[in-house]
Amino acid sequence: MPIFLWEGRTAQGKTLRGEIEAVSLDAVFSQLRSQRIRPIPARVREKGKGLDREITIPGFRPKVKPHDLMIFTRQFATMIDAGLPIVQGLEILSEQSENKALRNVIREVKRDVEGGSTLAEALKKHPKVFDDLYVNMVLAGEAGGVLNTVLNRIAIFIEKSTKLRRKVKGALIYPCTIITVAVAVVSILLLYVIPVFAELYGSMGKVLPAPTQITINVSNWFQAYFGYLLGAVNVAAVGIRFYYKTEQGRMVIDRLLLRLPVVGDLLRKVAVARFAQNMSVLLNSGVPILDGLGITAKTSGNRVVEKAIMDARISISKGRTIAEPLAESHVFPPMVAHMVAIGENTGALDNMLKKVGEFYEEEVDGAVANLTALMEPMIMIFLGVVIGGLVISMYLPIFQLGSLIS
Repeated sequence: MPIFLWEGRTAQGKTLRGEIEAVSLDAVFSQLRSQRIRPIPARVREKGKGLDREITIPGFRPKVKPHDLMIFTRQFATMIDAGLPIVQGLEILSEQSENKALRNVIREVKRDVEGGSTLAEALKKHPKVFDDLYVNMVLAGEAGGVLNTVLNRIAIFIEKSTKLRRKVKGALIYPCTIITVAVAVVSILLLYVIPVFAELYGSMGKVLPAPTQITINVSNWFQAYFGYLLGAVNVAAVGIRFYYKTEQGRMVIDRLLLRLPVVGDLLRKVAVARFAQNMSVLLNSGVPILDGLGITAKTSGNRVVEKAIMDARISISKGRTIAEPLAESHVFPPMVAHMVAIGENTGALDNMLKKVGEFYEEEVDGAVANLTALMEPMIMIFLGVVIGGLVISMYLPIFQLGSLIS
């Protein structure tokens, strides 16, 4: 069926616009009037014709951001809570969504649900938007008749997960930016500035101070091998990227990341917080514990953590506890293993994991603050020693000349 772009006004005079799927223009007017929207005939037209045709550039297709998904989930939960049928709720949300990619996905989900699929089956066809955790929670919500409650939990979870990811990115952006700028400044000094001084001092015919001569030698070497250095860095980056895609490479690199000072501690706390949050939400929504562990392992983001969770899954399938393999992995702190064990013994594993997740969210905040506090003086020292050393070494002959004149 064709898709129409429409614009209309509500009874309160508010202007709305969106897209709607219908067999004809008259059907569009009927659907809008049924939703108490008065269409503006001149502003209703079929999509994809003339200037309305969408142009998509390869590699620049719009993506569904976590914020857009969170808003969709929260609105969907509100509609279902109000007694609106799933298909009608999806129809309204497909018109209201500002993200084109999400709007198209919602429309396809609505079409599948109308065709007889369950909501979980329809969502599963779009793994780039709705991951395994999302789909399985919806599946549990549909089976238990608490879809609105589950959707609200998913929205809260997405919000917390986004906030956690933003904290980690915020902690790493500052030092990475400063280091990149410092490397660029040093490269410019070695390639363009120091050669000018070297030519000037060479014409004087005097013996240069040792720091100045060393700096000039480094500059000459850097100019001669700059292309090779750049190529070596690119080759190393590509090689590490391909190695990381292998099973062994990802395990080795993820293990090394967890062993890094300060950064490794931060990554471990993020992994624990994510595991606890995911498992708590899944168990609280009625997802079986084995399925929950399998889903959580895939969303851990670290192969070492994933292996520890999968070992816990194998352990519980053999009749043992989850806490034992978590403690043996040395990835999860002993406190987490003890709290998981208490949760298993008391039958309140979901609540215990929720408390662990909340605790480690605060721990992540502290780790981010510590990382920032530690990196700032280290970066300042690096900039002072390297850039300051280069500048001073190049001005030493001028200082000596001034002292001789005086």
